[in-house]
Amino acid sequence: QVQLVESGGGLVQPGDSLTLSCLVSGLDSEDYSIGWFRQAPGKEREGVSCIYLNGDTKYFDPSVRGRFTMSRAKNTMYLQLNALKAEDSGVYYCAAGRRWNIIPRNYDYWGQGTQVTVST
Repeated sequence: QVQLVESGGGLVQPGDSLTLSCLVSGLDSEDYSIGWFRQAPGKEREGVSCIYLNGDTKYFDPSVRGRFTMSRAKNTMYLQLNALKAEDSGVYYCAAGRRWNIIPRNYDYWGQGTQVTVST
Protein backbone atom coordinates (compact mmCIF):
# COMPACT_ATOMS: atom_id res chain seq x y z
CA GLN A 1 0.00 0.00 0.00
CA VAL A 2 1.03 3.64 -0.34
CA GLN A 3 2.94 4.99 2.63
CA LEU A 4 4.47 8.39 3.35
CA VAL A 5 6.68 9.03 6.34
CA GLU A 6 7.81 12.54 7.25
CA SER A 7 10.77 13.46 9.40
CA GLY A 8 12.98 16.43 10.20
CA GLY A 9 10.77 18.75 12.17
CA GLY A 10 11.95 20.61 15.22
CA LEU A 11 12.19 23.83 17.18
CA VAL A 12 14.12 26.62 15.47
CA GLN A 13 14.49 30.37 15.76
CA PRO A 14 13.20 32.95 13.27
CA GLY A 15 15.54 33.17 10.31
CA ASP A 16 16.80 29.62 10.70
CA SER A 17 16.55 26.80 8.17
CA LEU A 18 15.17 23.28 8.41
CA THR A 19 14.95 20.33 6.02
CA LEU A 20 11.94 18.04 6.06
CA SER A 21 11.99 14.60 4.45
CA CYS A 22 9.17 12.46 3.11
CA LEU A 23 9.88 8.83 2.30
CA VAL A 24 7.33 7.57 -0.23
CA SER A 25 6.60 3.94 -0.99
CA GLY A 26 3.93 1.92 -2.76
CA LEU A 27 3.11 4.24 -5.67
CA ASP A 28 2.38 2.33 -8.87
CA SER A 29 3.68 5.01 -11.23
CA GLU A 30 5.22 8.49 -11.45
CA ASP A 31 1.84 10.02 -12.36
CA TYR A 32 1.45 11.47 -8.91
CA SER A 33 2.03 14.75 -7.18
CA ILE A 34 3.68 14.84 -3.80
CA GLY A 35 2.41 17.81 -1.86
CA TRP A 36 3.51 19.46 1.33
CA PHE A 37 0.89 20.91 3.63
CA ARG A 38 0.88 22.48 7.07
CA GLN A 39 -1.65 23.01 9.80
CA ALA A 40 -1.36 25.40 12.69
CA PRO A 41 -3.49 25.00 15.83
CA GLY A 42 -7.03 26.19 15.22
CA LYS A 43 -6.45 26.71 11.50
CA GLU A 44 -7.29 24.75 8.41
CA ARG A 45 -4.71 22.66 6.66
CA GLU A 46 -3.07 24.71 3.90
CA GLY A 47 -0.97 23.82 0.90
CA VAL A 48 2.68 24.78 0.82
CA SER A 49 4.15 23.21 -2.30
CA CYS A 50 3.96 20.25 -4.63
CA ILE A 51 6.06 18.38 -7.15
CA TYR A 52 4.75 16.29 -10.01
CA LEU A 53 6.93 13.21 -10.10
CA ASN A 54 6.73 12.73 -13.86
CA GLY A 55 8.88 15.69 -14.87
CA ASP A 56 9.62 17.18 -11.45
CA THR A 57 7.42 20.21 -12.06
CA LYS A 58 7.08 22.19 -8.86
CA TYR A 59 4.70 24.75 -7.44
CA PHE A 60 5.00 26.90 -4.32
CA ASP A 61 2.38 28.89 -2.49
CA PRO A 62 3.18 32.63 -2.67
CA SER A 63 3.63 32.72 1.11
CA VAL A 64 6.72 30.51 0.86
CA ARG A 65 7.95 31.19 -2.66
CA GLY A 66 11.59 32.24 -2.61
CA ARG A 67 12.11 30.81 0.89
CA PHE A 68 11.20 27.13 0.52
CA THR A 69 12.58 24.70 -2.05
CA MET A 70 11.77 21.12 -2.98
CA SER A 71 14.01 18.33 -4.21
CA ARG A 72 13.91 14.59 -4.48
CA ALA A 73 16.32 11.70 -4.33
CA LYS A 74 14.70 8.50 -5.57
CA ASN A 75 11.75 7.89 -3.23
CA THR A 76 12.56 10.62 -0.73
CA MET A 77 11.14 14.12 -1.14
CA TYR A 78 12.75 17.05 0.62
CA LEU A 79 11.31 20.38 1.63
CA GLN A 80 13.98 22.94 2.51
CA LEU A 81 12.60 25.69 4.72
CA ASN A 82 14.71 28.85 4.79
CA ALA A 83 14.29 32.22 6.47
CA LEU A 84 11.68 30.73 8.75
CA LYS A 85 9.06 32.93 10.38
CA ALA A 86 6.84 32.33 13.37
CA GLU A 87 3.86 31.98 11.04
CA ASP A 88 5.54 28.99 9.37
CA SER A 89 4.93 26.97 12.55
CA GLY A 90 2.62 23.98 12.39
CA VAL A 91 2.44 20.30 11.66
CA TYR A 92 3.84 19.62 8.20
CA TYR A 93 2.41 16.77 6.18
CA CYS A 94 3.37 15.23 2.88
CA ALA A 95 0.73 13.61 0.73
CA ALA A 96 0.31 11.86 -2.62
CA GLY A 97 -2.39 12.60 -5.15
CA ARG A 98 -3.12 12.51 -8.85
CA ARG A 99 -3.50 16.27 -9.42
CA TRP A 100 -0.76 18.88 -9.55
CA ASN A 101 -2.03 21.42 -7.06
CA ILE A 102 -1.93 22.13 -3.34
CA ILE A 103 -5.59 21.59 -2.51
CA PRO A 104 -5.72 19.12 0.39
CA ARG A 105 -8.92 17.38 -0.73
CA ASN A 106 -7.22 16.33 -3.96
CA TYR A 107 -4.71 14.17 -2.10
CA ASP A 108 -5.48 10.56 -1.28
CA TYR A 109 -2.56 9.39 0.85
CA TRP A 110 -1.09 11.21 3.83
CA GLY A 111 1.82 10.89 6.19
CA GLN A 112 1.54 11.29 9.94
CA GLY A 113 3.08 14.77 10.04
CA THR A 114 6.10 16.38 11.66
CA GLN A 115 6.02 19.40 13.94
CA VAL A 116 7.83 22.60 13.02
CA THR A 117 8.00 25.33 15.65
CA VAL A 118 9.59 28.68 14.92
CA SER A 119 10.03 30.66 18.09
CA THR A 120 12.48 32.75 20.06
